[in-house]
Amino acid sequence: MSDVKTKLTKPRKPKDQVFRDPQSVTDFEFGEQVASVFDDMLDRSVPFYQEIQRMIAEMATDFATAGSNVYDLGCSTGNTLVNLDAAAGESVKLIGVDYSEDMLKRCRQKLADSGFKHKHELICADLNRGVHIENASMAVMVLTLQFVRPLYRDTLTKSILQGLNENGCLILVEKVLGEDSVFNRLFIKYYYDLKKRHGYNELEIAQKREALENVLVPYKLPENREMLLRAGFRYCEVFFKWYNFCGIVALK
Repeated sequence: MSDVKTKLTKPRKPKDQVFRDPQSVTDFEFGEQVASVFDDMLDRSVPFYQEIQRMIAEMATDFATAGSNVYDLGCSTGNTLVNLDAAAGESVKLIGVDYSEDMLKRCRQKLADSGFKHKHELICADLNRGVHIENASMAVMVLTLQFVRPLYRDTLTKSILQGLNENGCLILVEKVLGEDSVFNRLFIKYYYDLKKRHGYNELEIAQKREALENVLVPYKLPENREMLLRAGFRYCEVFFKWYNFCGIVALK
């Protein structure tokens, strides 16, 4: 039985207070203000974030093959890369891609602080413009595809598939819409209740929701699955589901 553990076991500091004060809300951006508190934001805003990370690392022990590349698309501050460093074989190269230089700056520091062992590369690129992947046994997108414009998602998933080796996988973690408006409304309510339990107040929740409205565009779970199958993946399986969050693994 595998016993993969992640290195990210404690809430990050400093605390996320980006939307704590009343403000004129603009579109959400992954700049320095967000990057500086992003780890805390993830811990308090993403249900079972640590367990999702552990599961991704666990799957890497089976999918990240010797001599191949593993891509973290939308690597942000490097949490997934750090956990993959502990799980993947020595000959695997880890590649992180993000369009935010502020995120990549913190990612570089985190990799250095963690004693990162694998050969690696960090690339600044906008996934809306596509991505070049080669010799990949595994690609990971943790809460990333939802920020790619819907117009470009099919092209992006097809390019990921093309760069994967046979039997390689794409791990996709996304916020999703409910199948029905009743469930969608309830799941959003349960999600906001979680955020309140984690210390966010009504103003913070409302202002962040407004900032994300035109930036984060979720699909329904079947729509994500259909997109992956349309791109050419052979199989898709849900490995995680919590109300309006899901994890899918797709096999080439």
